Amino acid sequence: MSKINPDKVLPTIHKTQTVAKSRFFKVEQVDLEFSNGATREFERMGGTGRGAVMIVPLIDDKTMLLIREYAAGTHSYQLGFPKGLIDPGETPEQAANRELQEEVGYIAQNIEPLQSVMMAPTFFNASMDILVACGLSPSTLEGDEPEPLEVVPWPISHVDELLAREDFAEARSVAALLLLQRWIAAKES
Repeated sequence: MSKINPDKVLPTIHKTQTVAKSRFFKVEQVDLEFSNGATREFERMGGTGRGAVMIVPLIDDKTMLLIREYAAGTHSYQLGFPKGLIDPGETPEQAANRELQEEVGYIAQNIEPLQSVMMAPTFFNASMDILVACGLSPSTLEGDEPEPLEVVPWPISHVDELLAREDFAEARSVAALLLLQRWIAAKES
C-alpha cells in the first residue's frame, strides 16, 4: 500500500469569483498557487451548502424499494434510491424521513447512517449522506416531483440483476447498494 502524506500543504487560493449561476448551481473560478510555485485556474461548482440525503428503504429483510424517475441529464427514466436536499434546520435523518414520505409513501421508525459521500470532489462541492431506513409504515407528504414516481420493490438477493440494468446507472445508487450489503453483513455477523 502506498503511503499518504498527511502533511501535504493545500494550495493557496488567491482569488475566487463567480463566473456562472443558476437556480441550483454556482460556477466559480479559483486562482490557485501550489506549494511548488505552479499556478492554475480551476473551475468548480458549488452546491447549496445544505447537503443531501439518499435513502435505502427496506420494506422487509429481503426487499428494498427503488424509485423510477425522469433524469433530465440523460433524458431517460432511471431506477435509483430516493434522494433530496436537506432543508434548513433538518438533520439528515429528518430529511430522509421527509423524502421517504414525499417520494415513496412511507415513514421509517429506524434510520441509520451508512456513509457520507461526495460527487466528483475535484469539480463539485457537495456531499450526500446515505442512510438505510427500516420499520416502514405508509405515510405520504406532497413533494415537488412533476409526476408521480414509480416505486419498485426489488429483492436484495437479486442485486446482480439490478447492477446489469442499463437504467440503474447512477454512481451514488451503486455506492448505496455496496454500503447496504456491508451493513447487512455486519448485522448478520
